[in-house]
Amino acid sequence: MTSLDDLPVRADLRGKSPYGAPQKSVPVALNVNENTHQIPEAVAHDIVQSLAVAVLGANRYPDREFAVLRDSLAGYLNRGLPEEQALTASNLWAANGSNEVLQQVLQAFGGPGRSLLSFDPTYSMYPLLADGTGTRWIGESRDADFELSPETAAVAVKRHDPDLVFLCSPNNPTGTPLSLDTVEAVYDATRGIVVVDEAYAEFAPDGTPSALTLLPGRERLLISRTMSKAFAFAGVRLGYLAAAPAVTDALRLVRLPYHLSALTQAAAVAALRHSEEMLAMVDDIRGQRDRIVTRLAELGYRPYRTESNFVLFGGVRDPHAVFEALLEQGILVRDLAIEGCLRVSAGTEAETTAFLDALAELDSTV
Repeated sequence: MTSLDDLPVRADLRGKSPYGAPQKSVPVALNVNENTHQIPEAVAHDIVQSLAVAVLGANRYPDREFAVLRDSLAGYLNRGLPEEQALTASNLWAANGSNEVLQQVLQAFGGPGRSLLSFDPTYSMYPLLADGTGTRWIGESRDADFELSPETAAVAVKRHDPDLVFLCSPNNPTGTPLSLDTVEAVYDATRGIVVVDEAYAEFAPDGTPSALTLLPGRERLLISRTMSKAFAFAGVRLGYLAAAPAVTDALRLVRLPYHLSALTQAAAVAALRHSEEMLAMVDDIRGQRDRIVTRLAELGYRPYRTESNFVLFGGVRDPHAVFEALLEQGILVRDLAIEGCLRVSAGTEAETTAFLDALAELDSTV
């Protein structure tokens, strides 16, 4: 039987591994930072009705420019922006998850002979997306406790002179918030594209400024978002970014024709109509996250600073053993191969309780 090694795969992809977060059927899955809350029933009914209307026109190609969706996304983001900084549909782009958005960014601005810099540990898809587009990956170090100061970031950018910089804010997998001062320092230090990945932005404390406020006058700055987390839309696959209109023009050069299905567009527009109801669960998730932080500290672990919907915690003597022991009890967390650390997503109150109780019981045996 032919194996991967027998095929004429690109030389730069040989020996690489695909993204592979564990997918296991367990009662309490807290390993991939999903929103474990279900979509409110009334909202779900409206989404289903919108899908039914879209299906009636599914014999035709969808709106290639997804104009209604882009307008809806602009309206959603503008709720947190001053009137003078308001975005329009021309500032918005969307694709099948933020991973596809970032891939399109690399297709347009990266590629052979170009480089992408970020700061490890960070989202594991960044180097994989770089590999897939033939972009050279540069992983630089963070400060202590996974923080990233403006000085550290600017020095690394000046040293490597990358074509693109990806900044994850809050950072995945550590949850570390990123200051706007750091974003500005990176932008001023580079000639290239700067992407701020705000996939978990909605979980930050109320009043936390978004990098969206830095967009005016910065043509090379792109802000990536997703509906997977706060909107509980992981299964729908809808990511988006805000940037100067010229950036969306560049992304049109590499997107596949009609890349967003009519069903995806309809579901996302319907969900955005109910953003207040959809985001109501965010407060509960933040509460469970803070509860995890407090209890982990009481148990003698070291939870790192987080403004996301998950907690990275150190002080784990044997992460693999703890991971396996929790899994035996039907609780799936994430072993990221960060020394002495595990990561857990904030779930519902019941899921969070199950994790904390199980960990407390294991504390004396593992």
